[in-house]
Amino acid sequence: MYENGRIYMGLADGARVEMALNMCNRHGLIAGASGTGKTVTMKVMAESFSDAGVPVFLCDVKGDVAGICVPGVSSEGMEKRIDRFGLRGTFTYKGYPTTFWDIYQTGGHAVRATVSDMGPELLSRILDLTPAQEGILHIVFRIADDKGLLLLDLKDLRAMLSYVSEHRADYMMTYGNITPQSVAAILRALLPLEQQGGDLFFGEPALDIRDWMRRDADGHGMINVLDCVKLAQNPTLYASFLLWLLSELFESLPEAGDLERPRLVFFFDEAHMLFRNAPPVLVQKIEQTVKLIRSKGVGVFFVTQSPSDIPDTVLAQLSNRVQHALRAYTPAELKAVRVAAQAFRVNPAFRAEDAIMELGVGEALTSFLDEQGVPTIVQRTKIVCPQSFMGAPEPMARMKTMLHDGMEKYDDAVDNLSAYEVLTEQADAAALQKQQEKDRLAQEKADAEQEKLRAKEEAAAEKQRAKEEAAEEKRRQKLEDEERRRAQKLEDEERRRAQKLEDEARRKAERAAEAEQKKLERQREREAAAAKKKAERLQSKIETQLVSAGGQILKRGLLGILKR
Repeated sequence: MYENGRIYMGLADGARVEMALNMCNRHGLIAGASGTGKTVTMKVMAESFSDAGVPVFLCDVKGDVAGICVPGVSSEGMEKRIDRFGLRGTFTYKGYPTTFWDIYQTGGHAVRATVSDMGPELLSRILDLTPAQEGILHIVFRIADDKGLLLLDLKDLRAMLSYVSEHRADYMMTYGNITPQSVAAILRALLPLEQQGGDLFFGEPALDIRDWMRRDADGHGMINVLDCVKLAQNPTLYASFLLWLLSELFESLPEAGDLERPRLVFFFDEAHMLFRNAPPVLVQKIEQTVKLIRSKGVGVFFVTQSPSDIPDTVLAQLSNRVQHALRAYTPAELKAVRVAAQAFRVNPAFRAEDAIMELGVGEALTSFLDEQGVPTIVQRTKIVCPQSFMGAPEPMARMKTMLHDGMEKYDDAVDNLSAYEVLTEQADAAALQKQQEKDRLAQEKADAEQEKLRAKEEAAAEKQRAKEEAAEEKRRQKLEDEERRRAQKLEDEERRRAQKLEDEARRKAERAAEAEQKKLERQREREAAAAKKKAERLQSKIETQLVSAGGQILKRGLLGILKR
């Protein structure tokens, strides 16, 4: 309930207890055991800030804060409280302008940040890297900047780490030693972050923090509800988100000094989950932010079960305090109650340590800064009732709210050209070139093998051809020989026939000649015989004549002539 620069928180001994709006950037604490009314107090403050035109951010760890978007429901108890706080006639059940956000993108619009926005220093501390590994991460970011490569999501960072590791020899003389072991350790450290949903948180479009500082058409501050039911169970991602958020706020908002009303108020519900096992860097960053962000016009309220859940360095900065009941059954719990009571400015009317354990549901010890920044004395206050619904809204109500909040631009992820795409394209091009070179060498080898095979085939063919030619020549020679032998045979036969004919003709001629010779011889013989006979007759005649002539000499001459 907001009126004239003050937030009506409740009644103490019939008097109104109010919180000065201009002192809300001094931060605050809402503490108390489970079921004592912390969420009601937080919602009352958030509604009042919204009525005052102050945007609000709420971490909804249990899922019951989301009902702030729909009007509350009248009940007998609510009506009694309205009368008790003197709100009859001014109190109305109403829902507040709400924007739902969810890193896991199921219960609200997506919340994203880029890896570059997170930066190497915060990322190194979130991942709990060693100094050497952190140095390499700085080198990776520097090389990405020098090469004009955007680091938007985790696959960009993984691609860049792999690239730097593969080309470490090229960068060692410029940026320093880069060991594969350290790069591998960073890649391993990214696994828990990815498994917890880091692939959803890191990307684009990145959240513009100014979209959490909006007002509706009536001037009411926008209540931004972050669904943390699942997020709070993943401490690495939760720490990553909060580190980025606080850094973004601190770096982006200008100095404002003391304002009439804060620019933005944060409520971290179940803050004990935030600090339990939190990385030291997160605690340091929260401490730094709580100390310095006041001058930026931002208020931070932690909601937890016990003040001891908050580190002392942070707790010392929380000036506006609401302490609900604490239950003490052990010495440690009694000590926590005593410490909580000692944090308040003493009220002579009651003992704060006893009152803390006697408070009922919806009742709290309160102490706020007045307009001059002085803490008021502690008061036992009954907290007013919220005007919105207590509990989780119907799914349709949440969906309707999301459809009309104007933040649908964050619903669809955009995978812009960044380091992963560029390096993948380069790797693909190099792989393609390597493959082409490999294919070329393989083709050359295949061509050489083909040429060798072809030469072998040609040699074999030539050998076969020579063999065939030799065979053909042999066959031809054989045929020629056969033809020659046949011709020779025919010739021989012809010659023999001719010889035979010739022999026959010769023999015939010889026989004829012989016959003729014989005939001649017979003729000569006849002639000789005739001559002999004639000679003999002549001789006989001569002899007769010689005898008659009578001389012996004449007889021998005649005989010689006859013999010639």
